[in-house]
Amino acid sequence: MKNLFITFLLFSFFSLSSKAQWLRQNINTTASFRTVHALSDKNVWISGSKGTVLRTIDGGQNWQVINVPNAEKLDFRDIYAFNEKEAIIVSAGEASEGAAKIYRTDDAGQTWNLVFQTEEKGVFFDGIDFWDKNTGLVFSDPVAGHWFLLKTKDAGKTWERLIPTALPANKGTEAAFAASGTSMITVGKKQAYICTGGAESARVFRTLNQGQTWEAIDTPVPAGKASGLFGMKFWDNQHGVAVGGDYLEVEKDLPNVLVTADAGKTWQLEANTNPAGLKEGVGIWQKKIIIAVGPSGTSYSKDFGKSWTMIDKTPFHAISIVGNSVWAVGGKGTVARLNTDFLK
Repeated sequence: MKNLFITFLLFSFFSLSSKAQWLRQNINTTASFRTVHALSDKNVWISGSKGTVLRTIDGGQNWQVINVPNAEKLDFRDIYAFNEKEAIIVSAGEASEGAAKIYRTDDAGQTWNLVFQTEEKGVFFDGIDFWDKNTGLVFSDPVAGHWFLLKTKDAGKTWERLIPTALPANKGTEAAFAASGTSMITVGKKQAYICTGGAESARVFRTLNQGQTWEAIDTPVPAGKASGLFGMKFWDNQHGVAVGGDYLEVEKDLPNVLVTADAGKTWQLEANTNPAGLKEGVGIWQKKIIIAVGPSGTSYSKDFGKSWTMIDKTPFHAISIVGNSVWAVGGKGTVARLNTDFLK
């Protein structure tokens, strides 16, 4: 979402407390990070502003800071990594200003190939995800009242415009937030979901056939110019969670947690997080504990959203969980790993 692109630069990110469960990584960068993709306990990829990509293959003992050539003005709001060497990054920004680009590396970031770009007015990329090693989806804010969708069948080497046979129109100013890399997610072999904000109420768009047809599902979460749903995560084909809030009032106590138990056909409100306020990213630890992050702090739930406990108020934008490892990223070079001993 375009307004979010500028507004989040105003947030001030404070240092992590020595008593916090988060273990701050020492990385020489001031870039702001919006997305993190952990493939294993050791292999993690991150991307963000100033054309910056981070990569570790030893669990954070050493970090490679990569500056994508000729991309210093781009903000890579989402990343998808296949393995230690291959990854795809997507830049958020106005296509008409040359900011809608997709790059791919197959040599651990030593070189980057520009695999797609467009200058079509209205295109503003929000996210990327894959169903398998070959088939993936990129989506943009609406163009002419509908999502702008791209699909790949060759691991992101080439992309083609996807024109679904059924795609409900977006309502007015309805769009998605390019805040955490999880406003669009794939699930299983064929499912995908897009969560929205910007209009009067938040909705979830759902496909069960890799984007050929979509349906729009109303939710009880209120929305507005700066509010709605920001991120999602499923822990199996049927069960998932969505989180949100308002990026102009990040501590405002609004309904900010939804869960589904029927593959996204219906969504129910659960308890607001503690601390309350905007949550942009959400993950599942060991398929039993939900962890949500945002500018208002980090919360976790051991009963799938019915109640929440505060970890701390360190502001983050995005989270990625694999195995026992929990990673989160935020502004001003913030990268941290959660000490999960207290969850066990």
